[in-house]
Amino acid sequence: MKTSLPENAAGRLVPVAINGVAQTPFRGVGQFRPQGRRARPLIRSCADYPADGNKVVAGLRAALERAGAADGMTISTHHHLRNGDALTGLLFKTLHEMGCKNLRWFPSASFPVHEQLIPYLIDGTIHHIEGSLNGPLGRFASEGRMRGTGVLRSHGTRYQAVQDGEVRIDLAVIAAPAADAFGNANGVYGPSACGPLGFALADAEYAETVIVVTDNLVPFPCVPWHLQGNHVDFVVPVASLGDPAKIISGTTQITKSPDRLLIAEYIAQFVEAAGILRDGFSFQAGAGGTSLAFVQFLKERMKRLGVRARFVRGGSTRYLVELLEEGLAEYILDGQAFDQEGVRSLRENPRHLNTSPFTSYNYHGKGNFASLVDFVVLGATEVDLHFNANVVTHSEGMLLHGLGGWQDCLFARCVILALPSFRDRVPIIVDEVTTLCGPGEMIDVVVTERGIAVNPLRTDLLAALAGSSLPLRSLAEIQREVFALCGGPPAQPRRDREHPIAVVKWVDGTLLDSVFRVIV
Repeated sequence: MKTSLPENAAGRLVPVAINGVAQTPFRGVGQFRPQGRRARPLIRSCADYPADGNKVVAGLRAALERAGAADGMTISTHHHLRNGDALTGLLFKTLHEMGCKNLRWFPSASFPVHEQLIPYLIDGTIHHIEGSLNGPLGRFASEGRMRGTGVLRSHGTRYQAVQDGEVRIDLAVIAAPAADAFGNANGVYGPSACGPLGFALADAEYAETVIVVTDNLVPFPCVPWHLQGNHVDFVVPVASLGDPAKIISGTTQITKSPDRLLIAEYIAQFVEAAGILRDGFSFQAGAGGTSLAFVQFLKERMKRLGVRARFVRGGSTRYLVELLEEGLAEYILDGQAFDQEGVRSLRENPRHLNTSPFTSYNYHGKGNFASLVDFVVLGATEVDLHFNANVVTHSEGMLLHGLGGWQDCLFARCVILALPSFRDRVPIIVDEVTTLCGPGEMIDVVVTERGIAVNPLRTDLLAALAGSSLPLRSLAEIQREVFALCGGPPAQPRRDREHPIAVVKWVDGTLLDSVFRVIV
């Protein structure tokens, strides 16, 4: 059936309803104001829980049966074990064996390891996914094979959706590398230690039933308690949660590409020339090879100038940990660990702090940390001549990445996109992005190996850079050069623009854009 797709304030086509639920189209940055009150979980009584605090249940199936797992429920998981996650596969295998159908999977993120869930999407155990659709799951959805419509939310928007009652979680199943029988849990001890557990906070606070699963049951109290047992219904011991070595997920190595090293060096030059690199500054960079190289270039400049950061935002890596331990940063505020050095530091260093999407990113709150950051370095799959950016689809239209905290980070004081000007001879600077994830007014600088483009809206940055030796160019100039090298603009994706397979939410919960079925 043809879907009604009116145009939103960004000029993008979005459905009026998703999976039978009415939606609000994007109205512009800061233009939508939420109404009403937050979701209200059921009031519970201690009379219904063991007085000795022992909530241990023998086996995941027994816990799911006691929780009343049934058709049509919303099942949530978190992603701190990233590509090493073994629990989610076990969870849906168990739900499949119990005969559950039409489930909504609500992960904080998915990874290639979750390709094992595709048979459950095909047989109807899972109806659709609301969360990132990385790699194989994204390709499955892009081909129009998922029954429902996917919903892509940033980390902050996911918390907001639960808090606001847009998503009601029936069952939260939380992997805890350390937990006690009462349900207090953390991610920094045990054989599956993976770092913070903040992305499971909304699930613990608002889900109807919370099941903590651990391969490291410790005596009460389990400290630090990143999650509090007062939210937890059942605790299930298992042999293993997965492989914490795979939280790296193929990134967290400094790039060896000369072009990407040049991009990293340009960014370091830019923040110094623009006057952003000063004592007490703050920043966030990702875990990709270019971002890590940038941190090393930044570190050299910090030493030379004698400045240190008041705080840096994680995901943590060993390179951020080095800044902390060498006294170049006073604090790491961390949402997830991208390597085991991040886990160790969070466990041992009181200046390495556990944070959550509520504190860092939730747009429907009384402020958050994102807007306190001086600059952030992000990636993207495409950017257009109006600085609009895409981070979820490739130029052929395939949905291959999630949003993560990318949209939330756009509220930093200076947003820098670090991009190669082309990948595999496909130009990255396009006339119009395939999928809009970040409005151009939120993106200040695009750094490529062929030059640095500053958004004309940032007249303050342009004034600060006047007379600098940086290779400042317009996006149009760089685009023309790259088109000449690559033989012209990239081919237009072949998409069925009457049938969205997923939507991109903005941080306020409105619909920013649609992802359409790719015609293969």
